[in-house]
Amino acid sequence: MPPLEAVYGRSPAALATVTASAIQTSPLIVGSTPLEALEDGSVARMVIAAPPGTVERRYVLARALRALAPAGELVALAPKDMGGSRLGAELKAFGCAVVETAKRHQRLCRCVRPVEPIGLEAAIVAGGLQRLAALGLWTQPGVFSWNRLDPGSAVLVAQPWTPSGAGVDLGCGVGVLARAVLASAGVTELTLIDLDRRALDAARRNLDDPRLQFLQHDLRRAPRRPRDLDFAIMNPPFHDGGAQDRQLGQAFVATAADMLKPGGVLRLVANVALPYETLLAARFAKVTPLARAEGYKVLEAWA
Repeated sequence: MPPLEAVYGRSPAALATVTASAIQTSPLIVGSTPLEALEDGSVARMVIAAPPGTVERRYVLARALRALAPAGELVALAPKDMGGSRLGAELKAFGCAVVETAKRHQRLCRCVRPVEPIGLEAAIVAGGLQRLAALGLWTQPGVFSWNRLDPGSAVLVAQPWTPSGAGVDLGCGVGVLARAVLASAGVTELTLIDLDRRALDAARRNLDDPRLQFLQHDLRRAPRRPRDLDFAIMNPPFHDGGAQDRQLGQAFVATAADMLKPGGVLRLVANVALPYETLLAARFAKVTPLARAEGYKVLEAWA
């Protein structure tokens, strides 16, 4: 059996042990190996902290089963209210004989790869990188607002703006905001930053422009780059793995303030209930409300 071990995401050590040499494959961890890059039958054991979205989760399970050698071990777990209650049935649908247990509010499923798994290709096609005609964009299940135009982003791009110089799109997603920014001929350079490698892969397909640079980075961690920029744009997230996390928004604001040169401008959209005015006032010289619509507000802040 192949000696290789792989892991997707971060699972509690008390529930599923992972060796230090295991290859990390989550697209949300900087420097990881793409799950798609694992050769068929090359993995002896795989541990999956399963994502909450059904299509995304089935894609990950199918990719893992394809990468496993026959009789290779698969361990998959998730909180029972975030997909864990369906894990066993989904693995059985792929032809796996599953041993399922519950511990610490998680469902833990163990199985070995069957000789001939069922339905892997359909799950991989449904959950893979794809172009949605309704959006006119490449996207992938699991990416933020993957199958619809986020209403906050729609409100933001509806506001007239002609930025110029070098800028950054923080949490760029598949490139909706960047596409609007690049319509301004005065923009000389735009860096797209996102934690999700899948989003960046889609954005590269959606945007063909020599002014673009792409960077996978967790904005909660240093280093923060580039610097001395003229403008920034963002629709900051406030959920991490399904749980609300306002520190994400704080990190986005701090990063924008660090990246902008004096006189640089930030535009952002947020839910009207979130106190971004206070966050911005602590780091920026001037904060101006620009618009409110559909439960969202657009703010402009000057460094």
